[in-house]
Amino acid sequence: MAESKHAEIVVIGAGPGGYAAAFRVADLGKQVILIDKDPSLGGVCLNRGCIPSKALLHISKVMDEAAHLSKMGVTYGDPEIDLDVVRVHKNKIVAQLSSGIAQMAIARKVETIRGTATFTSNTELKVKSEEGDSFVSFDKCIIAAGSTSAMIPGVPATHSAVLTSRTALDLVDIPERLLVIGGGIIGLELGQVYAALGSQVSVVEFLPNLLPGTDQDLVKPLQQKLKKQFESILLSSKVTLVEPNDDGTLTVTIENDKGTTTDNFNKVLVSVGRKPNSNILNLDSTDIEMDDHGFINVDVYQRTSVKNIFAIGDIVGNPMLAHKATHEGKVAAEVASGHSAAFDVRAIPNVVYTDPEVAWAGLTETDAKENGIAYEKGEFPWAASGKAIIMGAKQGKTKILFDPKTKQVLGVGIVGPGAGDMISEGMLAIEMGADAEDIGLTVHPHPSLGETFAAAAEVFAGTITDLYIPPKKE
Repeated sequence: MAESKHAEIVVIGAGPGGYAAAFRVADLGKQVILIDKDPSLGGVCLNRGCIPSKALLHISKVMDEAAHLSKMGVTYGDPEIDLDVVRVHKNKIVAQLSSGIAQMAIARKVETIRGTATFTSNTELKVKSEEGDSFVSFDKCIIAAGSTSAMIPGVPATHSAVLTSRTALDLVDIPERLLVIGGGIIGLELGQVYAALGSQVSVVEFLPNLLPGTDQDLVKPLQQKLKKQFESILLSSKVTLVEPNDDGTLTVTIENDKGTTTDNFNKVLVSVGRKPNSNILNLDSTDIEMDDHGFINVDVYQRTSVKNIFAIGDIVGNPMLAHKATHEGKVAAEVASGHSAAFDVRAIPNVVYTDPEVAWAGLTETDAKENGIAYEKGEFPWAASGKAIIMGAKQGKTKILFDPKTKQVLGVGIVGPGAGDMISEGMLAIEMGADAEDIGLTVHPHPSLGETFAAAAEVFAGTITDLYIPPKKE
């Protein structure tokens, strides 16, 4: 007979949103069971996404910085890459963080079950594991089942030379020639890692720009860097067929307005977005409603159409970001535990951890122009920043979009080293309703990249002294 358990609250998925939800539930005094199909906690983000990719990006950035020192009179020899050691280093970081999460689960008395959970009703789950099937009934449930890499037609998804963001991080080898299908965040990050490790990287993007939807003035410095690092960047182009060859390589057919071409690559990385894991949960056994794209519909309390079931993270829609999932997880945990909470944020930051980094939050100029939203802008070029010049980062910039009437911050965009860290000040400004004067009158350390944020506000306010801007004629 299958084992049966009951939980006050059960959480499906132990990624950043899931474990945050489970831990918050436990902290609020509720009995919680956390179910995940992986052997270690942390989900995609920790085990095969954010953390391992950033560990590798750190290595590639340091390699580039070391090469850049030759312009400053310090020259190193060509780097020798021991891929086995690199892989061990990456895995050690993942293991350390995953172990920390497991220890916190034990400290909080959160029961964890390894297995694949599917619904049998609005109040029960079946959990399939190596030990067999078991059943978990619940008073309330929080779905944090995440997403998986999407594929495109014409690509043999199971071929060993076809990589996803997950398998690309395994670093089995460094292919001589790598094609990245998709010029979004994940594709460019992993493409830059492989380029630094020695691959000749090409990128194919279906839309006219890299990082579609991102302000192109922020993308431009990154694209200039990638043109030097990558073998080619093909925009407004479509991969229509990937055919395996007898020697293990792949022949790729690419179409664009210039016609159809074919080329051979050792490996192909498909990075065209992600799809929600709603299809593996047997939601037909519940009354949970989804949209046409397979995302679970939720309200500001993260509650689904079923009163006692909540959903968070990638499975409820874009943006598919770990920090969004974490905040949603805490909201769901608090509401499910009987407390007042709502997911009420003014913005969610986006970061591309390439070199240079690109980060933005709130209103973008692209969205403002498409939707007819009025804004004014303060922009500070890093060519006028002492710290940026020292770092060789004078192509960077910081810009802030302001409400023309209230002068409050509507959006922030940054490109350059450390942009992902600097965007936090922009987020705080947006959430706090700061205006240009608040930012400009906040003392920032000099020399630093952070002071470019204040400088951008001063450009807008007309009080900047680090640039000369002729007075506007009345």
